[in-house]
Amino acid sequence: MTGKHAAPQGSANSGYEADVLVIGGGPAGTWAAVCAAQAGASVILADKGYCGSSGATAAAGTAVWYVDPDPQKRAAAMASRYDMGGRLADHGWMGRVLDRTWDGINTLADWGYPFPVDADGVSRRNSLQGPEYMRLMRKQVKQAGGKILDHHPVLELLRDEHGAVAGAAGVDRQRGGAWSVRAGAVVIATGGCAFLSRALGCNVLTGDGLLMAAELGAELSGMEFSNAYGISPEFGSVTKTLFYSWATFTDADGVPIPGAASKGGRSVIARELLRQKVYARLDQADEATRQAMRAAQPNFFLPFDRSGIDPFTQRFPVTLRLEGTVRGTGGLRLAGPDCSTTVPGLYAAGDAATREPICGGFTGGGSHNAAWAISSGSWAGAGAAGHALAARGRGRTAIAAGAAGLRGNGARAADAAALVKAVQDEVMPFERNYFRTADVLEPSVARLDTQWHALRSAAPAAAVDLLATREAAAMLATSRWMYRSALARRETRGMHKRYDYLEQDAAQYHHLSAGGLDEVWVRPRAVDGGGVQSTTQSVPQSAPQTRLAA
Repeated sequence: MTGKHAAPQGSANSGYEADVLVIGGGPAGTWAAVCAAQAGASVILADKGYCGSSGATAAAGTAVWYVDPDPQKRAAAMASRYDMGGRLADHGWMGRVLDRTWDGINTLADWGYPFPVDADGVSRRNSLQGPEYMRLMRKQVKQAGGKILDHHPVLELLRDEHGAVAGAAGVDRQRGGAWSVRAGAVVIATGGCAFLSRALGCNVLTGDGLLMAAELGAELSGMEFSNAYGISPEFGSVTKTLFYSWATFTDADGVPIPGAASKGGRSVIARELLRQKVYARLDQADEATRQAMRAAQPNFFLPFDRSGIDPFTQRFPVTLRLEGTVRGTGGLRLAGPDCSTTVPGLYAAGDAATREPICGGFTGGGSHNAAWAISSGSWAGAGAAGHALAARGRGRTAIAAGAAGLRGNGARAADAAALVKAVQDEVMPFERNYFRTADVLEPSVARLDTQWHALRSAAPAAAVDLLATREAAAMLATSRWMYRSALARRETRGMHKRYDYLEQDAAQYHHLSAGGLDEVWVRPRAVDGGGVQSTTQSVPQSAPQTRLAA
């Protein structure tokens, strides 16, 4: 690697070369690796953990947006969340995703995924069990010829002299030392950011890919749609919320809480949690439903079984865990149908990419997100392969692009644990992030900006603290894009609720792009499908640009 910056220091150094580097080993990353390899590219996949068991999907079962190719069924599927998402989704993208997911799920069956068969002998393909799914995907990456680097977290991207991506560098958590990959294209499939909230499978989802891409100048979109909270037992980390449809919610005295079990019940629960404990009991499920629940989501019941609680007959305390952009829809903005970003050679897939094209401003666990992982992963992998193969043989420099926590001139390095807590103090409380108002958001932004500038002026982290410091930096950067976008959208749309602007405003029918590091900017962008023909209306030409200084 040439250039004025060096790779992170360690006791050993490993250098690799590939046409395509995929960062992240969840469903989106593995689909990207398989499709890039099938397109003729040499592929390396680097995972922060162990590809196949790391991340949100590997830890649980998930529904999939898998719909028969019947025009009426497809139309109903596309309409199901369109209004809920603030009408920001794009029908062109939705149709493509439904087509690709249909093919992808059927390919999984051909590869040997054990889909259950119903009483009529029909294979039921609308859900996946994470452990089996990811075990199969790891196998497919290897069979396609991809090389997997487990426990190789990426700390920064590399760029060439023209600003295009040229690879990445990181640390080897098992053997120690630094490593780097020179690549013609990179796919960011690092997932979303759950701010280390202890939601199951989300401990590796700290927004790393968003920060690294932004350091190359990539833009983000939909970051205001990032205040997703999942219901969880107070003593557990499982945030699968479907089963709470059969729950009765009560206060400490056993008095039912009005509205807690309704469609908008999460906000009711959040308000109650600000003043008292909330309890649940899944007593609305009959015996057949209870058995089906245990079969479908066995890990949901592990915390109860370990605590000696029968959730169907006994009350248990619940809380809301922040899932941020994991169940939100914000992420890297896509510049075209191949899931390219605004940086040459850089692609995004899965939760690291904005899901606005198919969800607008609202999504949830599984379903659309699972379909998006298959689809965007496939397109990003193929697109990255095409880009890299076209550039094969061109000599380029590779300059390290990382900054915050890696390079600085201060006398003392940042305290990563203290920085994580400072970010969590701003983004986790319901009274800040769920019940959003300018009076609350503006002081939070000011404090987050102060933390960012302190980090930028700190000394580089010691080798042992590099990963924790970069994770903290990524969460900090994500929180600033998130809250600045929330301030810029002065209305309620999708999951973004401004309690000082509770109505949806037709004049704000647009996406919000965001970017920048030392100076964060936010500006409206027309609802145009991001390169895919859209059937939705466009933003009026008079829509003003909003630029917010850091």
